[in-house]
Amino acid sequence: MPLRSDGDGKTLMASVYDRLRGDIVDGELRPGARLRFDELKESYGVGLSPLREALTRLAAEKLVILEEHKGFRVAPISRSDLNDLLFMRQEIESLAIRRAIERGDDQWESAVVATIHALGKRDSLTEGGHIDPEWERRHRAFHDSLVAACDSPRLLLYRQQLTDHADRYRKLSHHYSSSGRDHLSEHCALSDAVIARDADLANQLIRKHLLRTVEIILSGEDLQKTGFDD
Repeated sequence: MPLRSDGDGKTLMASVYDRLRGDIVDGELRPGARLRFDELKESYGVGLSPLREALTRLAAEKLVILEEHKGFRVAPISRSDLNDLLFMRQEIESLAIRRAIERGDDQWESAVVATIHALGKRDSLTEGGHIDPEWERRHRAFHDSLVAACDSPRLLLYRQQLTDHADRYRKLSHHYSSSGRDHLSEHCALSDAVIARDADLANQLIRKHLLRTVEIILSGEDLQKTGFDD
């Protein structure tokens, strides 16, 4: 279906950017896949100009790469990139949580309580054994609430970009959804530490939480099928 400017004023480029970005993060567009304009124009129902602008923006975010004389393709995945993501996310999440604990008020605490409550009411897996999309939304909302009071828009923007990259690995890993991980206990421990204003404990828990995700992803073999390089 052709894209048009949304009622809220979103431009055609922004609309196709959101769709492309979502398809890359969700794994619909596979790592390393060539992004040919003729195919994209047909799939997304837009012309060359908004597509080029959207892909250029995605290239700046490292979700797409531009190769000279070859065009655009989806950024590949690799073990070294995943480990680098882990390092950066641990540093950024720790900093953001510490700042939020220092600056957060009662309203922020209430938001953390509300999002962990909502997360706990939803199973992480569907009956078919896949990650539930609504749980994904609530999961993202919970983690966002932990850092919402950090009072640094640039830090939050960079954190969001890192999270999107990490989510791509997680969603490409079928092994992740079958790991039997006790998500709720990990998240409850995090929320308890944050609400108690225990920055040191929250730092330890978020680092361990992110590390566990990467350990589960790396322990499976399914990413090899997606072009997972060393």
